[in-house]
Amino acid sequence: MKVLVTGAKGQLGFDVVKELSLSNIEVFAFGRDELDITNQGAVQYIIRDIRPDVIIHAAAYTKVDQAETDQEQAYLVNAFGTRNVAVAAASVGAKLCYISTDYVFDGKGESPYHEYSQTNPLNIYGHSKYVGEEMVKTLSLKYFIVRTAWVYGKHGNNFVKTMLKLAKEKQELGVVQDQIGSPTYTVDLAKFLVELIQTEKYGIYHCTNTGYCSWYEFAKAIFEEANIDVNVKPLTTLEFPRPAPRPAYSVLGNMAIRVNGFTELRHWKEALKSFLKELGQPS
Repeated sequence: MKVLVTGAKGQLGFDVVKELSLSNIEVFAFGRDELDITNQGAVQYIIRDIRPDVIIHAAAYTKVDQAETDQEQAYLVNAFGTRNVAVAAASVGAKLCYISTDYVFDGKGESPYHEYSQTNPLNIYGHSKYVGEEMVKTLSLKYFIVRTAWVYGKHGNNFVKTMLKLAKEKQELGVVQDQIGSPTYTVDLAKFLVELIQTEKYGIYHCTNTGYCSWYEFAKAIFEEANIDVNVKPLTTLEFPRPAPRPAYSVLGNMAIRVNGFTELRHWKEALKSFLKELGQPS
């Protein structure tokens, strides 16, 4: 099996490439410097040259706040870049696995969103990713759309690393307590993706570590597990304004994983322990 990965140097992409290699799958890894997904000709040339069996499309514009003013770039990458990959994938008969986000929902729900809950993104980033989903559904026959949330891993900037860094600089931190979601460890997500692409169980999936928490609770757990003494103060979203509105509740229910016979990911607290060990953080 030949698998092409876009966004291979990103936080998730790095662990996807590693997991594919461990599974003895032939991997063709492309970062932004090697493959600009907004260049339709380049995308078609590379994909038709390699003729992969599967494409894991992890490349994305992910600057949530910047997208509010940089709208055209967000849509160019997340919508039209995805179109380019989808068209090229279809031309060689490849399966396409598109990585999407919890931000396609508005956060007004009070129970976990399942895969076919009504989408209603609040910000440009979320909407551009939603349009990418529509491109995949329209242009692909063999697709997996995998929505995930609150992602962290060794090879990128993320909330866990930010908290650990700030803890070295400050004795007190304020963290938002009225946004609820499910943290997701890239290693666990990558393992699921590698399992998924080897099937023909196409459709939309939600994949996060199980359980949920607020950003405040997540920060408290990070410091507790890392044995760091920091005073964490709960803030409201209004007290910590950002350019892009965030959903207040974006817990993803992993229904499709269960009904398609896959194993749900472990609890987010267990995943956090593994990540801190990977970072070499003393507990």
